Amino acid sequence: MAASRLTDVADPSTYRPRPGEIPTDPGVYRFLDREGRVVYVGKAKSLRSRLSSYFQDVAALHPRTRTMVFTATRVEWTVVANEVEALQLEYSWIKEFDPRFNIKYRDDKSYPYLAVTMGDRYPRAQVMRGTKRAGTRYFGPYTHAWAIRETLDLLLRVFPLRTCSAGVFKRAGQVGRPCLLGYIDKCSAPCVGRVDEEEHRAIAEDFCAFMAGDTGRFVTRIERQMKAAAADLDFERAARLRDDLGALRKALERSAVVLPDATDADVFALVGDELEAAVQVFHVRGGRVRGQRGWILERSQGLDDTDEALLEQLLAQLYGEGARSCPARSWCPWPRARSTCSRSG
Repeated sequence: MAASRLTDVADPSTYRPRPGEIPTDPGVYRFLDREGRVVYVGKAKSLRSRLSSYFQDVAALHPRTRTMVFTATRVEWTVVANEVEALQLEYSWIKEFDPRFNIKYRDDKSYPYLAVTMGDRYPRAQVMRGTKRAGTRYFGPYTHAWAIRETLDLLLRVFPLRTCSAGVFKRAGQVGRPCLLGYIDKCSAPCVGRVDEEEHRAIAEDFCAFMAGDTGRFVTRIERQMKAAAADLDFERAARLRDDLGALRKALERSAVVLPDATDADVFALVGDELEAAVQVFHVRGGRVRGQRGWILERSQGLDDTDEALLEQLLAQLYGEGARSCPARSWCPWPRARSTCSRSG
């Protein structure tokens, strides 16, 4: 991490980084005021290009951005490996510091899950947040809702279960025509009777089994069907099954296998310096990474701010009374932190 000089005057020219000081790598930056409060967090493909734009022609900036630049007294940045890491770190910092000049995330209440409403007559796959409901299967948490939607879009080729709202489902049944997903075979269209209740529930159960980590049998089944279709010279069906197989494998790439099937765990890591520390947690469900979260923690002078103590406090907040439940396992670098999770879980 690098930082510009701290000044007593809220004037961009007094804390503008020196030429060549800002790296050209992707990263996340934050502007701070004279009290040390973070007033804005942003990400960039190139930190040098993005940060330079704040100082070249201040008069041309948007009024809100211009106010932010004059409110700040220094700028700091962190280099990351790629744009995805920049997006994740930006999200984490905005949640951590709640900067006054950032537009608030509308989905800030909780991290999203992929949920399947198995308690419904016709189960529905959707993004859900907040309190968990009885009769619903949850997979996650994910870092971002778009990650769920991309994975779901891939899997609907193979598991065409319902994703529409109750209103859309009812209207389709009334007019006798399915929605677009029904026409492109990404929904089995139970709303118009293409499949009955039992057939649709079987699709939903297969989808849940795949998401829970039972992936091998579905890949094997499609491979077998594809070879049989090719042997029967039904090349159109074989090509369709080949595309289905590709969709499954791509979905599996998004959720890399890291542990044996049926393993549910949260894996923590921490690295830092004398001023702050970065914590990452990977949520492993069914042996696959289903989500990731990160925090930047500032160390408090004069307090117990060792890495072990910081992680112990974080685990207590995550798994303490009134918080989310502890998974079957949690892996942490230090025994004391692991005992915290055991007591809370």
